[in-house]
Amino acid sequence: MVKNNLLFLFAALLMFVSVQSQSVEISGIVTAGGDVENIHVINKTSNKFTTTNQLGGFKIQAKVLDTIVFSSVQYKLKAIVVSFTNIEEHRLTVKLIENVNVLDQVVIGKVLTGQLDSDINNSDAVAPINFYDVGIPGFKGKPKTQNERRLYEADHGKYVSIGLGVGLNLNKILNKISGRTKKLKERVKLESNDVLINKIKADLSENFFITYPLEESLHTDFFYFCSDDEHFVKRCKGKSDIEIFEFLAEMMAEYKRNLEGIKD
Repeated sequence: MVKNNLLFLFAALLMFVSVQSQSVEISGIVTAGGDVENIHVINKTSNKFTTTNQLGGFKIQAKVLDTIVFSSVQYKLKAIVVSFTNIEEHRLTVKLIENVNVLDQVVIGKVLTGQLDSDINNSDAVAPINFYDVGIPGFKGKPKTQNERRLYEADHGKYVSIGLGVGLNLNKILNKISGRTKKLKERVKLESNDVLINKIKADLSENFFITYPLEESLHTDFFYFCSDDEHFVKRCKGKSDIEIFEFLAEMMAEYKRNLEGIKD
């Protein structure tokens, strides 16, 4: 009898170890009171990352006792520890709670009802005059930065006729010879890179450092390290969160190798 019990316990232990070490693809669904698309799903244990689709669905590799974190701006952060049942059923359902900052009600000035016609009449706001109001054409594109304006001025100008129907743009030629145009192009590029890396920091910083911990004092240095990479724009501009996350992960490995080299 004792022998049979020992055999049963041994078999159960083997089964426990086998299931615990088994990594499977879990099909999950996120439910919430609002939009459930593009919620970040991070397996903090294995450093796997994905996002939800329009219906809140996702697929991710996981094993028993892995910690999966669900993160989004509009919902509270939630961490789930994968259970035996999740592994056996290959399923995981998560309900997220809306992240609402409640403030004390304060009424200032006139009360607005939410009805457009009523609120316009009950508001003291005055629409600013624009070029449509006075019947003149106006620029409707994205305003240029100071460096972009300088580059435009350096690379343009009037053509001066030198005869036989040939003209020269002396302003453009002189700026190119002096190297001013090249310097301005480099400034515009750096400026554009700064805008892109700052957007990435705002969108992915919190989730990325959950998966790839790094001393907080080095966070800014790491992002500058990424933006200096020759493939930064190609790998990140106009790309999805997952593609950018993969690039950051590759750069983190290189960044840590550099840190180790400095210590040595």
